[in-house]
Amino acid sequence: MLQISDVSWAVPAARILDHVTGTVPAGSLVGLLGPNGSGKTTLLRAVAALVRPDTGNITLAGDDVTRLRRLALARRIALLAQHAETDLDLTVRDVVLLGRIPHRRTRWSDTGSDHAAAVEALGRVDLAGFADRKWQTLSGGERQRVQLARALAQEPELLLLDEPTNHLDIGHQLQLLHLVRRSQVTALAALHDLNLAVMFCDTVVVLHHGRVVAAGPPARVLTPALLADVYGVDADVRVHDGRTVIEFRPPS
Repeated sequence: MLQISDVSWAVPAARILDHVTGTVPAGSLVGLLGPNGSGKTTLLRAVAALVRPDTGNITLAGDDVTRLRRLALARRIALLAQHAETDLDLTVRDVVLLGRIPHRRTRWSDTGSDHAAAVEALGRVDLAGFADRKWQTLSGGERQRVQLARALAQEPELLLLDEPTNHLDIGHQLQLLHLVRRSQVTALAALHDLNLAVMFCDTVVVLHHGRVVAAGPPARVLTPALLADVYGVDADVRVHDGRTVIEFRPPS
């Protein structure tokens, strides 16, 4: 379980996180929602110990993440960003093996178990047979699936996703989040698309101006009143064929 307790973080001009508290139960996918500038990425960076909170604490299975050594932290937490680019002439295998770096006995050598873990991870994201493909030849959706394989090869306890579907078409968005759910890794995902959050997340946490304004099951949290208050939009929330669907209305 990930536990975030009373976390605040500020820069000289503004408070970015304001006494944020929440949990990510083991095996769940929790959506981190809110408009641009609400503090989603900063909270993910705090969980990954890339920024140190001014107040509060963040624990993973009871261990304070700020007290873990970088190598130990890298064995337990993996981060999947919006997109990754490189000019290097890498194969898919090379990229996925980056996830094995925290587990290597020596800095420069991949073991047979590392290669086996990479092959297994590619299979988990439905890219078996892609190991020898060049990174530069992949589509955007394939690249994100390779990055997910890299994160899974890391064998983390917790997967952090920072708007991982932002540059993907709807088909690849659905596919990626389905693969995250299927992985059964505990995950905290910053998402923009609220309907995707309803479809895939067990619970959601809504941030606004750095504060938690609502948390719970998506269908209960994402009400027309909350969407108006937090996002400034008019919307209808309906149940269609047993699924909750958010229908946005154009500005009047």
